[in-house]
Amino acid sequence: MELIKVLIIGIVVSIIAMFLKSIKPEYSLLCVIVGSIIIILCMLNSLTTVFSFFENVIEKTGISYDLFLTMLKIIGIGYLVEFSANVCRDSGNSSIADKVILAGKLMIFIISLPIINNLFNMVLDLVK
Repeated sequence: MELIKVLIIGIVVSIIAMFLKSIKPEYSLLCVIVGSIIIILCMLNSLTTVFSFFENVIEKTGISYDLFLTMLKIIGIGYLVEFSANVCRDSGNSSIADKVILAGKLMIFIISLPIINNLFNMVLDLVK
């Protein structure tokens, strides 16, 4: 049912934004941003299922909770960067969208450095 709600909100927001674009273009982008935030808020309830699944996986596999948090941060950054870049593109600023994507990739790389370091150390231990 969540998906149907999201689809309806998306269609309604798109229609409203289309009408606003011809009347007041500056409100069209605001409408799209607000509609996108509403859709994200609708999906937050579904995230509890995802988090409980991953907590179960962590308990069964013994994976470090810090590693799990790092992976969640990377996934979250990816989604936020995509959302922000799409808003920039919708407003006609594709060059800014490209910079947002570049910054997101850099942040993902920086956050993943401890994981990369651990992998290098594991490879070095195997070689020795």
